[in-house]
Amino acid sequence: MKEIENAEIPLKDGTRLAVRLWLPDDAARAPVPALLEYLPYRKRDGTRERDSLAHPWFAAHGYACARVDVRGSGESEGVLSDEYSQQELDDGVEVIAWLAAQRWCSGSVGMFGISWGGFNALQVAALRPPALKAIVTLCSTDDRYADDVHYWGGALLADYQLPWATTMLGYNARPPEPVVWGDGWLDEWRRRLDATPPFIAEWLAHQRRDAYWRHGSVCEDPSAIRCPVFLVGGWADAYRDAVFRLLGSLTVPRRGLVGPWAHAWPHFAEPGPRVGFLREAVRWWDRWLKDIPNGVEREPVLRSWLQDSVPPRGSYDERPGRWVVEDGWPSANIDTHELALGPGTAVLDPGSAEVPESAVELVPVQSHGVLGGRSCSYGTSYDLAVDQRADDAVAVCFDSEPLAERAFRGGDRKQRRWADIFRACEPGKLDANALRHSRAQATVHHQHVSHHHIGQMAGQEQHRADQHDEHGADQCGDLPPPSQHSQDVQRVHVRVPFRLTRVRGRQTHGPVSLA
Repeated sequence: MKEIENAEIPLKDGTRLAVRLWLPDDAARAPVPALLEYLPYRKRDGTRERDSLAHPWFAAHGYACARVDVRGSGESEGVLSDEYSQQELDDGVEVIAWLAAQRWCSGSVGMFGISWGGFNALQVAALRPPALKAIVTLCSTDDRYADDVHYWGGALLADYQLPWATTMLGYNARPPEPVVWGDGWLDEWRRRLDATPPFIAEWLAHQRRDAYWRHGSVCEDPSAIRCPVFLVGGWADAYRDAVFRLLGSLTVPRRGLVGPWAHAWPHFAEPGPRVGFLREAVRWWDRWLKDIPNGVEREPVLRSWLQDSVPPRGSYDERPGRWVVEDGWPSANIDTHELALGPGTAVLDPGSAEVPESAVELVPVQSHGVLGGRSCSYGTSYDLAVDQRADDAVAVCFDSEPLAERAFRGGDRKQRRWADIFRACEPGKLDANALRHSRAQATVHHQHVSHHHIGQMAGQEQHRADQHDEHGADQCGDLPPPSQHSQDVQRVHVRVPFRLTRVRGRQTHGPVSLA
């Protein structure tokens, strides 16, 4: 394998983007497909260690790999003005064309990335560059307004928007590497400091869904994506819902993988179990970039980790459970159940039963929710929700009768929106701990609730499992079906923190706000 520490990609406007390359030894004689990861996180220092693991592994399996700094970041010229700007996406199209034209490239290009790199992989794919044949997107979203770090349900996401804007301000304030840039590095640094805006000013200027947020939200037109898409998410990650939405909205060959993971690569992530993600990615690339008939397109559309009930903790090394698969999405194995709220009660599938009329008076306690974990978990200590009985004590709660049978919960937040807490228990006992299984919030000018639903009480028919080696890096295969033990929901417990002012039968009326 040949590594080129720093090369330049010339763009039409004269700007040059910095790229680090890994090439198979014989690529000049036998051209191979290229893989692009396109980020603002500085290839020379910010992601250097991570890049040095994944990219050489892909190169050893017959792919030319390119890690490109976005315009205005790292050693790339220009200014980084915002997330996912049209300039960034147009540059990405040019980068793909440049890669496809290199003598060591076969003309086929794949794009992959996690978080920012997963976002712009989807967004560039929607522009349909001819050489882009497939993408792999991890921990990303199709909806920049409703499902990112800025706003949820129209409510400002206070625990993430400002910290993330500050993080990017710090990244953008770093100088280009003098060893690479040369004598002009100081002048370039000063230009960047003067010209780079704080991203949060623009985010706060657009507090409702408008053209600013529709840009880059591929949910606006999923049909624009014409290449195969491999979607990866984790139950502990903020972006898990996008996997299910995109599986349902895309019309191209697609595949979803959802594990117990937080916001991290599946071969490193916690909670475990980890899987051999790199091998799964290579199988995807082999099929769509090399036309190797390995059967990927005939495999189940979705493979997900069905988690067993566990006591609430701020972090887990591993979540027990089993792998399950679905041949299509939306799944034929899913039922939607209506949940009617009454005075302190939650009636599942009430039918014609009368739910007593009642009024709920709320006195907000601003500390509510501090036990609910971060909006986007990285798997570190106290990222996740802990026992929330203290939150229950200052919230309006509704409890059902014990359920008659086990229920499996899956799907996206829209389908479970108003079921804020499911209290999960082992068979035969009612656990006093309150463990958050889902959450949502909305502002009054965005939502008025008419009916409450618990979405996705799902069963399954097939079981698959992933096998991984000691490091979870390069093995992923079938195992015998695991045990039949499943996640058990003994009683439904719904917590509505300072959202409902009145409950009348099945009708509820705002206001709805961030708790």
